[in-house]
Amino acid sequence: MSSERIRILVAEDDSVLRRTLTELLRLEPDFLVVSEVANGQQAVAEAVVVRPDVLLLDIEMPRMTGIEATRQIRELLPQAQVVILTKFGDDENVFSAIKAGALGYVLKDAGLDEIAHVVRSAMNGDGFLSPALVTRVMSEFNRLSDSALHNRKLFAELSRREVEVLECIAAGMKNAAIADKLFLSEKTVKSHVGSILKKLHVNDRAEAAMLAKESGIS
Repeated sequence: MSSERIRILVAEDDSVLRRTLTELLRLEPDFLVVSEVANGQQAVAEAVVVRPDVLLLDIEMPRMTGIEATRQIRELLPQAQVVILTKFGDDENVFSAIKAGALGYVLKDAGLDEIAHVVRSAMNGDGFLSPALVTRVMSEFNRLSDSALHNRKLFAELSRREVEVLECIAAGMKNAAIADKLFLSEKTVKSHVGSILKKLHVNDRAEAAMLAKESGIS
């Protein structure tokens, strides 16, 4: 690790927790808290100005969530690493933060040693998941993996033309527009739609579109 101190931005809407966390971080000789803000929108704007090495972001904040802030910060400052502050049981948001590009995940009530460790790990480009979250997160990832495998098997049953029609459905197109785009008759499109719904085991176009988007077909 460089001898220079790690530049940290803290974003937490709870003012007491934010001040406490900031003061604790300042006890570490290799840390430099360059900014503290109360919401995600401020976090993005301030990050562009102060260019921190690591950001500690609360997941639930007003004006912009930590998840959206993570997404924007990773686009604007790809060299900056994001550590998410979360509470036990907030699994769904943690998974969204992972997709957004966060590298570390630590519980708000973790001790200074653990928080300091995750900040240093993030600085080195290493991911960190709070031990209290590991079992729950791994269980959910396994569930999602099983679901993805099931979806892949369903999509494998679709013909090439049906996949093209499904892509159009996911884009919100009606049968007439699909027919024009694919040079088919509306009757043929309607037949393909019926076959798609049957093969994917869904009840309507909306469910088919949602399944397609979740599986990356759109």
